[in-house]
Amino acid sequence: MTAPGENMLWGGRFTGGLDPLMVQYNESLPFDRILFAEDIAGSIAFARANSKNGILTKDEFGQIEKGLKTIEKEWAENKFKVAAGDEDIHTANERRLGEVIGKDVAGKLHTGRSRNEQVATDMRLWLNKRMLEIEEHLEALMMVIASRAEAEIDHIMPGYTHLQRAQPVRWAHWLLSYGSQFSSDLERLRETRKRVNRSPLGFGALAGNPFGIDRDQMAKELGFDSVMPNSMAGVADRDFVVEFLQWGSMLMIHVSRIAEDLILYSTAEFGFVQLADAYSTGSSLMPQKKNPDSLELLRGKSGRAFGHLAGLMMSVKGVPSTYNKDLQESLEPMIDHVKTVSDSIQILTGVTSTLKIFPAKMEKALSPDMLATDLAEYLVRKGVPFRETHHTSGRVVALAEKTGKPMDQLTVKELQGVDARFGEDVKLCFDYQKSVEQRTAKGGCSKSACREQIEVIKKTIDA
Repeated sequence: MTAPGENMLWGGRFTGGLDPLMVQYNESLPFDRILFAEDIAGSIAFARANSKNGILTKDEFGQIEKGLKTIEKEWAENKFKVAAGDEDIHTANERRLGEVIGKDVAGKLHTGRSRNEQVATDMRLWLNKRMLEIEEHLEALMMVIASRAEAEIDHIMPGYTHLQRAQPVRWAHWLLSYGSQFSSDLERLRETRKRVNRSPLGFGALAGNPFGIDRDQMAKELGFDSVMPNSMAGVADRDFVVEFLQWGSMLMIHVSRIAEDLILYSTAEFGFVQLADAYSTGSSLMPQKKNPDSLELLRGKSGRAFGHLAGLMMSVKGVPSTYNKDLQESLEPMIDHVKTVSDSIQILTGVTSTLKIFPAKMEKALSPDMLATDLAEYLVRKGVPFRETHHTSGRVVALAEKTGKPMDQLTVKELQGVDARFGEDVKLCFDYQKSVEQRTAKGGCSKSACREQIEVIKKTIDA
């Protein structure tokens, strides 16, 4: 059993039919219909340019523009009726335009134009808009982090390396560590968008436009920053999608890592934070459970994002020059990646803004052995080489373990038994606030250093 191909935009050359499964396998309208507004905007810009170079009369352009805006409204109001043969958004719109204004005028729209350049144009326009929205979401997340860090700067918690308690830090400093990573993500997003927002319209199928169409004017009308320089490269280019997926994958690494931290910190074993009910779920069996499902989903969605990138890179790596149908596989991962990343940022913003913290539990988790480095630094200030002070501090830790005393409970005499250069003021080392306030160098966890970091985040947002 076969299905006709003569109603397709490319059907004139074919005398046979298509396998019905091949028709379905080839169609992209189920997912590229999301590009309807961009496809219509590109068609209007193209028709306007063709009216200026004499391909269309002023009246013909007016009919095409009016017809396309009617079709856009149908899509927007969910009234557009898909017909057999509408294999993609471009075919559907052009077929409908013929019904609205007549085939004679509608048939002129495609003069000098190819779907190869159309889909690339539509994708770039759509992705650019979504990236601007994602930028706003990311800025909102960063502002929540900066605001909480500013408001909760007094609280101290353990800092970890290897998931072992290491040194005391400010809760604000921990927040700002992710604020810093998201700041880099914001800068990368803005850089990536520059390469997305370039126009391929006017390239034809691969060789360029023969009617002297004004590509710069079309790009300006559509809001592109510039035009791409080479027609063969332009219709084949999906680097802009790959680069966006690379960007999103990097962002999702950071999303996953902060989610993992917060999952740990929300357990009874830590008890540093508690998620709002809006971002938690319960157990179907155990009534006492409050599960951090929002955070677990954020961690899990990162794998989905990485899959988008890996899959597309495998699809395009062996494609020969200019357009090949393999490139159709770039659209679905792009659409799903946008949704995954955008939703994830908004969920994380909600979690972070509504999170309840327990400073007393954070402080209780601090232990004097976390000040061993401060003890070494005490002797450094007396002129002792750090390698020697590190060894001495280690011996104090060993003494505390041997005697079963916390380090701050060792007497000055016991400390002097390890090193005679310890004075009576050594006891001042065992002060968590003093410890964090000593870290005043840029990027440290003192209040002044944290406030500098907050300003850096705010400036990055405003850049």
